[in-house]
Amino acid sequence: MKMSKTHMLVLFGFLTWLLPFFASFFFYDPSAARMTIDNDFFKSIMVVFSCLVGTVLLVKYFDSVKKDYVKEGMVVGVVWAAMNWALDFVVLVPMMKVDTAAYFMSIGIRYLMVPIIAVGMGMVVENSSANSARHSPARMTIENAKAKKK
Repeated sequence: MKMSKTHMLVLFGFLTWLLPFFASFFFYDPSAARMTIDNDFFKSIMVVFSCLVGTVLLVKYFDSVKKDYVKEGMVVGVVWAAMNWALDFVVLVPMMKVDTAAYFMSIGIRYLMVPIIAVGMGMVVENSSANSARHSPARMTIENAKAKKK
């Protein structure tokens, strides 16, 4: 069954939050109520893992996009960042017992990577599509035929 673009947008946005959240449990010792590794190292791992998850899901999402790639990048980037912030405020912020300012300085600002990467990916796909159209065999054949007529 093929998933609609809207369903993919929401599901993949949720997965960009859920998968790193689950991965974080591998670095937490509940019996000691603390991290099992250095906090800076943990944050670095989470940024890299989140980027990996987001990139894989963006590639899959852009497979369903047929036009307006930059606009789609903006939409998916803003929606996914907003979803991650909302889920963090529902789950993570209460667990961490931090205020909004501390959350944004520590974690929240990192979600700005999502729209940056999504728009960048949209630009790459749009430029690639434009170049493919300019260099397609059909277009080249038409241009060669026109050149021979002159």
